[in-house]
Amino acid sequence: MNPLLTKLNIETVNAGACFGHDGWIEDSTAELLDSINPSTGETIAQVQLCSTATYDRVIDETAESFKTWRSVPAPKRGALIRDLGNALRENLEPLGELVSLEMGKIRAEGIGEVQEMIDICDFAVGLSRQLCGSTMHSERPGHRMYEQWHPLGPVGIISAFNFPVAVWSWNAALAAVCGDTMVWKPSPLTPLTAVATQHICNRVTADHGVSGLFSLTIGDNETVGGRILDDERLPLISFTGSSKVGRMVASRVAGRFGKTLLELGGNNAIIVEPDANLDLAIRGIVFGAVGTAGQRCTSTRRLLVHESCIDEVIERLKKAYAQVSIGDPLASSTLMGPLITPESVEKMTGVIEQAISEGGSLVCGGDTIEGQGNFVQPTIIRMPVQTDQVIEETFAPILYVIPYQNIGHAIQIQNSVPQGLSSSIFTTNLLTAERFLSATGSDCGIANVNIGTSGAEIGGAFGGEKETGGGRESGSDSWKVYMRRQTNTINWSEDLPLAQGIQFG
Repeated sequence: MNPLLTKLNIETVNAGACFGHDGWIEDSTAELLDSINPSTGETIAQVQLCSTATYDRVIDETAESFKTWRSVPAPKRGALIRDLGNALRENLEPLGELVSLEMGKIRAEGIGEVQEMIDICDFAVGLSRQLCGSTMHSERPGHRMYEQWHPLGPVGIISAFNFPVAVWSWNAALAAVCGDTMVWKPSPLTPLTAVATQHICNRVTADHGVSGLFSLTIGDNETVGGRILDDERLPLISFTGSSKVGRMVASRVAGRFGKTLLELGGNNAIIVEPDANLDLAIRGIVFGAVGTAGQRCTSTRRLLVHESCIDEVIERLKKAYAQVSIGDPLASSTLMGPLITPESVEKMTGVIEQAISEGGSLVCGGDTIEGQGNFVQPTIIRMPVQTDQVIEETFAPILYVIPYQNIGHAIQIQNSVPQGLSSSIFTTNLLTAERFLSATGSDCGIANVNIGTSGAEIGGAFGGEKETGGGRESGSDSWKVYMRRQTNTINWSEDLPLAQGIQFG
């Protein structure tokens, strides 16, 4: 047993990887899934895969629990989420370290991911007293109109490996205070963090006498993933993943008139103007491109630099990249851990070769690191123009540097990709910054000035446009996707006037 699992009070892992209304479900016939440490290639532990029968049992129980949970007053639902946030505070370091062990992001980022979970719980607690509708004036005398929001139903959450717990919490905390129950299918690459999170949830819900609020199904795409998409018991599917898979998810769920919340690909750019504070810019670029080994949907993949300063920026980046320590993500000195799988390493190598064949020149990096684990060198490639390869999103620490002539040209390059998640500009010119943020500027869901593309706060709605899917999670009014809107009209008069002045009878 790994000591991190012991710290999290997980006595055994392979006793069951599905959690339903009555507890962990054991299946002696279930296949086992290995959780692999990407730093060593070694197996950390095993979990059971969910069977078809187990899946149906969990969803039935989740749907049944919704009938009770939806009637609990929202502030009391918030009280449970407050306690979940406190439980996460108590487990901040061990859960964050487990994220680093299983996913490969450095310890500071792993702990930061759990802090995101805590922050969204705090946000949701306040939200539980502010699920507000609107009151409007009726055109008919003696009538009152208003709208209110009701719980939507059980929610299916399908999360990705790169943020194995934070993205679940964005959905779960808001869905819970909105009155929904939920079932979670985590990435098969990071099952242990899901099991650990479920254990924490179990202790909190038991203290509140609640069951069936948070459920877990670890399984393959056919047995669990596909069934979640087609399951009419789940009116909302929240999916985080690639644009290619997201297109299929949207089609299948729409086919049964379900709703989707899609957080898909990003091909994010930073624009560097000649008047930029380069000390700030270099720090923002390096973290955006190298953080999480380039495996964030908000990672910086394209760097658009004015032709007058591109040489200076590249030289400063080369010096910064030379200082990036690569290795064990749990070591305090490490700034970049491994890629998630050996296949990711192979893909990165092929992408670099393709970019060079399209006219790119290697500035630094480009090699794999021999030995255990999926380690690579962070790579910078200078491109004369934006090519087909650059337009494709690659989940790896590859940064393409492209020159531009003026701000209009830079915005045109930035927007000419299928994805529209995050974008940034570094400039000290107010007029340039405002142009970038205007309707004719960045077409992304997130647009920043003098900070990088990564590191969104939970207070703002997170998501993007175009092939990023259009979904919004976390802050602002993203809670509305987890609820159904109802318009109400009350006639308190003794007459029955019709709208639009219609006379009938």
